[in-house]
Amino acid sequence: MLEGLLRHGTEMEVEKNYVDTGGQSEVGFAFCHLLGFHLLPRLKGIHRQKLYRPSAGQADAYPHLQTILERPIRWDLIRQQYDQMIKYATALRLGTADAETILKRFTRSKFQHPTYRAIVELGKAIKTVFLCQYLHEEALRHEINDGLQVVENWNSANDFIFFGKGGEMATNRFEDQELAMLSLHLLQISLVYPTLSRCRTRKDHIPSPEHFVDSTPCSWEGCQWNRSALNAWTI
Repeated sequence: MLEGLLRHGTEMEVEKNYVDTGGQSEVGFAFCHLLGFHLLPRLKGIHRQKLYRPSAGQADAYPHLQTILERPIRWDLIRQQYDQMIKYATALRLGTADAETILKRFTRSKFQHPTYRAIVELGKAIKTVFLCQYLHEEALRHEINDGLQVVENWNSANDFIFFGKGGEMATNRFEDQELAMLSLHLLQISLVYPTLSRCRTRKDHIPSPEHFVDSTPCSWEGCQWNRSALNAWTI
């Protein structure tokens, strides 16, 4: 997930990452925060989530939330390991280390690395803030759901046009896999081209954002070509 955010091969400036429940973790929340991204998961089983107290000595605070409140955040641990956390986050951003390598270094021993413990602790704090916003703001829940719909529509379009609804690589040879992906990109461009051509018919016409909703493979069902024609083409 982090590698995709940092090295996606486009000029797009990513600010938010929408994921399902399986795409989030406390470590993910921490690293996204350190790298300047917002991790926005759509949580299944929200009633099982826990909130961490902001500070100690407030056992009776928030009486209506007692059943879901956990211990206070260990801010002292985060402060002690802050420079180390920044070091690992910078390594991820510069590409001198990947997330898998860093996590292996943290978990190679049966004793938890202090920096790893601090990262988890920071993740608990960031996730607690997110959960409060997620429960309070209906607009945020709609935004996350809409963002994930884009991804699901994208996958649906790819499955439909890739190898006649197969959606799987039929070979382990790198050259054949590269050729298959380039062919998929060509099909995606072919889906976008008719709409963009219509936008350019008038030189003085400046397309509005709504025009580009149907100019992406994510909205492939709104394309000029009907599904039966596409199905016949991909077989």
